[in-house]
Amino acid sequence: MLTCRRACLLVLASVLTCPLVSAQTGYVSGNEFNPAISLILDGRYAQYHDTFELPGFQMGPESELPAEGFSLGHSELTLSANVDDQFYGSASVAIAEHDGDTEVELEEAYLETLGLGYGATVKFGRFLSSIGYLNSQHEHAWSFYDAPLIYTALFGKTLYDDGVQARWLAPTRIFLELGVEWTRGARFPGGENDGNEGKSLFIKLGDDLGTTASWQLGASAYSTRFAERSSEGHAHEEESTDSAELIMEDGDVDIVGMDAVFKWAPAGQPRHQQLVLSAEYLQRKESATSNFIEDTNSLIADYEGKQSGYYVQAVYRFHRQWQTGLRYDEVKPDNDFTELEAAGIDMEEFLEETELGSDATITRNSAMLAYSPSEFSRIRLQYNHRDWDEGRDDLWVLQYTMSLGSHGAHRY
Repeated sequence: MLTCRRACLLVLASVLTCPLVSAQTGYVSGNEFNPAISLILDGRYAQYHDTFELPGFQMGPESELPAEGFSLGHSELTLSANVDDQFYGSASVAIAEHDGDTEVELEEAYLETLGLGYGATVKFGRFLSSIGYLNSQHEHAWSFYDAPLIYTALFGKTLYDDGVQARWLAPTRIFLELGVEWTRGARFPGGENDGNEGKSLFIKLGDDLGTTASWQLGASAYSTRFAERSSEGHAHEEESTDSAELIMEDGDVDIVGMDAVFKWAPAGQPRHQQLVLSAEYLQRKESATSNFIEDTNSLIADYEGKQSGYYVQAVYRFHRQWQTGLRYDEVKPDNDFTELEAAGIDMEEFLEETELGSDATITRNSAMLAYSPSEFSRIRLQYNHRDWDEGRDDLWVLQYTMSLGSHGAHRY
């Protein structure tokens, strides 16, 4: 009897442990797939007295101020995991409020190789470009609540697109990384095109200075072509109409930039005390045929533009839970239009309404104070003061940023 019972138990155990689940298509157990999940909650209170303007620049889709008063900011849901021993995958969904509506956008969704060897890594899908220093960082990792003016002017906020990126980490004593990207080129400052027109090159070089300091230098270039790039409501708010639209056609865009970062932790403990100095310079040259339409009036002109700018910022962590920072921004446009055809509107009126005729240098000073009880939470107070020839504006923002769940280390 005992032998029979033991035999039955052995048969039952073999049935329970046989790999039937492997034959069930689509079945995934909790142990087979366990992605890291991170949720960034962002909210803010903002106070200002003017709309956001950058005279001389065609504005990107995300170039705007936060809603006045209380509002949700740029919240973000990220799932990431190793697919197997060859690939790593990550997807980030941005959740933000725009004109009273909640918008959900897939910000990143990419796969990255793990085992190519020889310092090579390939990423493909949708990703933040690695040009410049700040662009590849997610918004919640920024030292200030907003992007530098030159990023807003040239990219709308940040540059991301669909494509492939290849990086190579050189086997040298100092940090040396080279990279290329090939993307659709459809994101601002690109636009609708017939193929994969976005191309990027970047190089990053860095090293340690003893046990208390480190530095990094970078250079990058980006180019794209577009058949059409449009923006609506670019004219002065009191003069613009729903039918006003500026369309750039048959355009070429070339951007070059340089960046530098220096970090110093007096006691070699950056979580307790650290000074971070960073700066970037970017320049964009572009050409296109501009077509401005307002009601029944229109104007067509050849466009040659050159816009440049930089920012310099210093962030000092003076206590484990406190840090403060100062930032200076400057951007300058230099646009030239040659009239080809006009109906009901002249060149002077076109330049005044679109503000693309401005060559005024725009400057901004920012100051912030942040309190972080832990690496997962931050409350930040920031003040911006912006100046140009025809005006000035002031902005106060009180912001919270909370990280729920697993979250990887930030970039250098």
